[in-house]
Amino acid sequence: MASSQDEERMLAQIESYLTDDDPRLAARLESFNERVVRKEAGDRKRTARARRRRRRPSRSTVIILVSWLLIATLIATLLIMVFRGDAAALPM
Repeated sequence: MASSQDEERMLAQIESYLTDDDPRLAARLESFNERVVRKEAGDRKRTARARRRRRRPSRSTVIILVSWLLIATLIATLLIMVFRGDAAALPM
């Protein structure tokens, strides 16, 4: 929102009156503003890093997926053998 020159001048006067009236309050507000700016900059960096980084599956997830794939392959192979009649050729 754009401010006119009169508004800017009035805000500057209010700021100077408040700073002159209570310097401790002005110092606290300045410190707070600096902390907020640092926190926002850190948050932006963190989210930018998170977007760039690819999430990899954990080792246990990979092991479980491979195990399920092997089990599904074995079951499919056995079903094919049963329906073809090759099951009699299996050693027991």
